[in-house]
Amino acid sequence: MVSAPALLPSLDRIRRTIEVEAAYMISRMQVIERVSGNAAGIAVRQIDDGLVALMARSIPIPFFNSVIGLRAGHEHHIAPLVAWYRDNGVKARFELVPGNYQPELGRELAQLGYYPFGFHLSLITLPEASGQPPPDITVEHLTGAERLDEFFEVYVAGWGFKQGNFEKFKANVRAWIGLPGWSLYLGRIDGRPAAAAILYVDGEVGYLADAATDPAFRRRGLHTALLRRRIQDARASGCAFVCSGADFLSASHRNMEHIGMRIQFVRTYWMPL
Repeated sequence: MVSAPALLPSLDRIRRTIEVEAAYMISRMQVIERVSGNAAGIAVRQIDDGLVALMARSIPIPFFNSVIGLRAGHEHHIAPLVAWYRDNGVKARFELVPGNYQPELGRELAQLGYYPFGFHLSLITLPEASGQPPPDITVEHLTGAERLDEFFEVYVAGWGFKQGNFEKFKANVRAWIGLPGWSLYLGRIDGRPAAAAILYVDGEVGYLADAATDPAFRRRGLHTALLRRRIQDARASGCAFVCSGADFLSASHRNMEHIGMRIQFVRTYWMPL
């Protein structure tokens, strides 16, 4: 096991992590808005002191319909946001994070019919080199559209997307190339496309986003190889630290710990009863 230098907990890093995660989601949703002519009903409210509300009326996925960055003093924003989502027929998710949490926030959500629905880890590391992949694995940084069909196929397989209008989603993926701060990666095993991932760089922070491995190629080291490559590229981009997210004790969590990433905080998701 390779141990990366530890980063001490810091409220500034927690808040910077949340800002970068929100910036990534806004960038991703703006692509959907442009490509679809906003048929998806994309709306973003940047409200106050890092508070962001995301909505995608026709995409019933919590990540696209979330309130991010709640902190002390934001209690009075909660009821109007609940009404905004309700009036648009959207089931909203509110994220609460240690360091930003105050009892008044939870009390207000509870009074409005919300409860803690789930938890999600944020992990962090310094952008240090952390080893090489096995010889049968290669990771390619995509700089053009030539490999995007392969990226799309393994991304869809890895995330387990059900049959749908993949042509619209493929158009979204094509628009990811060249977005400010975005880098796309394709993992191969014995030359076969098998995994995909994104690095998003915002200033001094690298965010490891959306890694997905085709189920046929799992438990072969692809996710770890994609982590290592993106961390190395974040270092080359001048990042001061790198962060990512994972479900507790998931394979992704274990892989991140294995290469030296450490838990920064555990966020709580609140959903309506």
